[in-house]
Amino acid sequence: MGVKRSAEGGGRRRYDSPLRDQRARQTRQAIVTAASRLFVARGYAATSFADIATDAAVARPTVFAAFGSKAALLREVVDQALAGDDEPVPVAERPWFRPVWEGRTPYAVLEAYAEVCRVIGGRAAEVFEVVRRAADEGPEPADLWETMQRNRRAGATMVIDHIEALASAPPGIDHERAVDVVWMFNDPAHYRSLVRGCGWSEQEYTAWIAGQMHHGLGFDGDRPPPGTE
Repeated sequence: MGVKRSAEGGGRRRYDSPLRDQRARQTRQAIVTAASRLFVARGYAATSFADIATDAAVARPTVFAAFGSKAALLREVVDQALAGDDEPVPVAERPWFRPVWEGRTPYAVLEAYAEVCRVIGGRAAEVFEVVRRAADEGPEPADLWETMQRNRRAGATMVIDHIEALASAPPGIDHERAVDVVWMFNDPAHYRSLVRGCGWSEQEYTAWIAGQMHHGLGFDGDRPPPGTE
């Protein structure tokens, strides 16, 4: 039977190795980083597990063992691009989202949310474009794309709900139309077009997004005079 077999029996002492767990997480992160880079550079369909394994300096079976499918890996790439890391913390609970909840006027809430759009756009605009294109290439990317659109709308709904809870409902516009307005402007495609494509600064982009949301919701009169923010 041998020593190894007997050591695997019922009397084997089980233990968790923090070092092993750390290495597994580092390997997983290397795979996600490589996949993100290759998906953006080559496109989803043109990138294989073998390509990702080579770029991440791991074996192809390691990539499969970590994620099971390329669609699952793409979903993880999207999640990390949105959140900024692999911690299981929702976007709305991140420290950089907190100013949205702390806003006490529509102006403050929308200014803070425009900054959130900048943060997410800077990390995820190219990945969003990857998924948008891949949605025409198979049901799994298409389902992911639809999920991303629903999540954007859920984010817009949270913002409008918070504004309405301040007893500051958008004037002359119903709830769903107000959500439509914020959903339109929280699209990372705007960041990709204006900052990456047209050369706008991030400050110009953030100010434009905030201004468009203010105007679309009818809150122009809510803006404080320049220099008094």
